[in-house]
Amino acid sequence: MSTPSEAKTIAIVAYLTMVGALIAMSMNAEPKHDFGRFHTRQAFGLHLGFLGFALFLSVWFNEYAWIGLYVAYISLWLYGFSGALQGKKREVPLVGAAFQKWFAFIG
Repeated sequence: MSTPSEAKTIAIVAYLTMVGALIAMSMNAEPKHDFGRFHTRQAFGLHLGFLGFALFLSVWFNEYAWIGLYVAYISLWLYGFSGALQGKKREVPLVGAAFQKWFAFIG
């Protein structure tokens, strides 16, 4: 089964920044694509998690924690983004299943 190009575009846009995730939500309003919704949830969770940890680290500065945050974020982002490019629904490791539950409101 091939992924419609519109759904693939939505999935790719979602990974571009937090603003891209918000744009992808509005792009997927009508018609709703399951593939676009899946990747929008994954990307939204990654961006939100990164921003949350970055805010925490801005108060509690630790150079190694920042490096760890960036390595984790970029690794998970690349995994999710490559899945979107390939047209596959792959949850990001460790947190992908939780993102699908927590962000079920993204439809």
